[in-house]
Amino acid sequence: MAKHIYVIRHCEAHGQSSDASLTEQGFQQAEVLADFFTDKKIDRIITSPFLRAIQTIEPLSKRGNINIEIDERLAERILSTRDLPDWYEKLQATFTDMDLKFDNGESSNEAMKRIVNVVEKTFKSESEHTMIVSHGNIMTLLLKNYNSDVDFQFWTLLSNPDVFQLSVKDHEVTLERIWE
Repeated sequence: MAKHIYVIRHCEAHGQSSDASLTEQGFQQAEVLADFFTDKKIDRIITSPFLRAIQTIEPLSKRGNINIEIDERLAERILSTRDLPDWYEKLQATFTDMDLKFDNGESSNEAMKRIVNVVEKTFKSESEHTMIVSHGNIMTLLLKNYNSDVDFQFWTLLSNPDVFQLSVKDHEVTLERIWE
């Protein structure tokens, strides 16, 4: 039996803080996302505790009467606890040196381990069709775990929202972008 996890990047938001809400366009995107999944079976929804991730999946949750589970491990990766004016270059460097970390932040390997743990546990659960709603950087690290070609450039090409399907059958994981 194959199991599927839909890995979703949140819709457009008003910033990066944990309490940043979706924009007006983001709320419209959340409705389009719910429409996109109309014909797909969903057993379970797990999301980051960040408001924008929760708001992204609420329309689908309400339509399908599916409970939203919050998992702290799906929160966006912390690059640093201080403001980094050159954050873009620093983030890029963390894709080259996966153990590189800045001022109380997480290395790429640490963040990857955190989100991969959620996915591996989900693959072992009873659910056949699970949604995981998270954020661009940590989502990219998750996908990199299953496909070594995923890199910083891949992250720059993500959209809000974005959807990938991870499937496992006979212990083989496949990855496919399913959002247009």
